[in-house]
Amino acid sequence: MTQAHPRISKAVVPAAGLGTRFLPATKATPKEMLPVVDKPAIQYVVEEAVAAGLSDVLMITGRNKRPLEDHFDRNYELEEALSRKGDAERLAKVQQSSDMATMHYVRQGDPRGLGHAVLCAAPHVGDQPFAVLLGDDLIDPRDPLLTRMVEIQEREGGSVIALMEVDPSQIHLYGCAAVEPLADGDVVRITDLVEKPERAEAPSNLAIIGRYVLDPAVFGILRRTEPGRGGEIQLTDALQELATDEKVGGPVHGVIFKGRRYDTGDRGDYLRAIVRLACEREDLGPDFRTWLRRYVTEEM
Repeated sequence: MTQAHPRISKAVVPAAGLGTRFLPATKATPKEMLPVVDKPAIQYVVEEAVAAGLSDVLMITGRNKRPLEDHFDRNYELEEALSRKGDAERLAKVQQSSDMATMHYVRQGDPRGLGHAVLCAAPHVGDQPFAVLLGDDLIDPRDPLLTRMVEIQEREGGSVIALMEVDPSQIHLYGCAAVEPLADGDVVRITDLVEKPERAEAPSNLAIIGRYVLDPAVFGILRRTEPGRGGEIQLTDALQELATDEKVGGPVHGVIFKGRRYDTGDRGDYLRAIVRLACEREDLGPDFRTWLRRYVTEEM
């Protein structure tokens, strides 16, 4: 009989990065607040957590990130103005961001890498498994990756990491997993992890993308993890220890994702994400696709 594991309810969203690739736009505006069509990128991430049943969201922030808190808070003046105008549609959009989840915030202070950011969540998470969602990766809601990961963790225990096949020439940009296949076609057992390996040293072409469901044992490992690549505390290094010794925090599984993912941390992919999502919108898509076809035909 399959063992039942604790129900996951908490999500952690690291959002303390400086967004230097988007300067000067991010000089005074957090990169997570840059719009993807008409919603900030960070709202897509929180909506994904909520859709997977995670109603308690802790955001790891830093200096100059106050707009994140304001976005998920009530704006009574704006709501009253929209209510007086009878603009129910925009009022609902404004209220959605403040009503969707219970939001918490903690500052990372000294930005020492993703592993350090996750460690900042330890007092809030406690001894329960939890999800980590990186704000640069937007997962299309029609491809419920996080829901699948939560399902695997609650069935198998331990930790679950999202993986995606990439061209071998690109594997040096990612953490990379060595895996063993299992009966479920999209689920593998992770046996080792390497942070940004050279192509010749990569154990596979399966790259880690920005979704994790983690056993709380990861906190103990992170507390003693020395800075790695880039002088930062790497989450991959802690997960590598979990993967090679399942007595520490249970097994580490991977879910191989083949759905739609938008990388908004890269300027080119950010623009492509906007175009793809705008094209698929019922309210914007028809006119936008017509213009886009004409532009490509006549101007390119």
